[in-house]
Amino acid sequence: MKTARTVEELRSVRGEGVVGLVPTMGALHAGHVSLFEAARAECDTVVASIFVNPAQFAPQEDFARYPREAKRDARIAEQAGVDILFAPTVGELYPPGYQTWVDVEELSGVLEGAHRPGHFRGVATVCLKLFNTVRPQRAYFGQKDAQQAAVLRRMVRDLNLDVELRVLPTVREPDGLALSSRNAYLSPQERERALALPRALQTRDAERARAALAAAGVETDYVDVLEDDGTRVLAAAVRIGSTRLIDNIPLEGETQ
Repeated sequence: MKTARTVEELRSVRGEGVVGLVPTMGALHAGHVSLFEAARAECDTVVASIFVNPAQFAPQEDFARYPREAKRDARIAEQAGVDILFAPTVGELYPPGYQTWVDVEELSGVLEGAHRPGHFRGVATVCLKLFNTVRPQRAYFGQKDAQQAAVLRRMVRDLNLDVELRVLPTVREPDGLALSSRNAYLSPQERERALALPRALQTRDAERARAALAAAGVETDYVDVLEDDGTRVLAAAVRIGSTRLIDNIPLEGETQ
């Protein structure tokens, strides 16, 4: 596996044939590995990026304490078949004087976007920069971030980008908790309480899910249906202690 730290280095080792990109913020887990493996099966060259993107964090959020485990992440990526690891610095992607942003207006203003203003502007901008740098034919994302996937699909369509987005199913622990880098923040007691989230979503109904979370004493930011481009998911964000978790379940073909 080759490691590139700059845009110039990345472009010099990009590879030939079909290129697949897996954008990540590191702290890799089995959910990321599933994306690497899918890209490995479908592409000639697999590029993974690791970049904790400051533009998608609000000042009061967990940018400073977000897990950063560079050596471990590199080992996991290489074992999963990644050919090129792109690990730029903040200054490489946002040099002094940077002032250009991508804003997917309507989809970025609801649910997660309403509770994290500017979040999806940061996500869309960094993904567009990665698409333009790596020039992949395919880019891989997880269903756990369903609204993110919807925002990026809209960006790709609206800006006529020549990249196929592949959204793979959420990877879960045996007890149902969606894998997330932020799960590492949870104490054992909080980890048990967090199970109320996937259990509530299994009701497949926003009102019942809200009631189930309230009964479990879990603070919610939102529980609602996200609809876009013919897809429907029941999505929720909750707070377990100081940790914020998101999850969703597809509702295609169902009435709400």
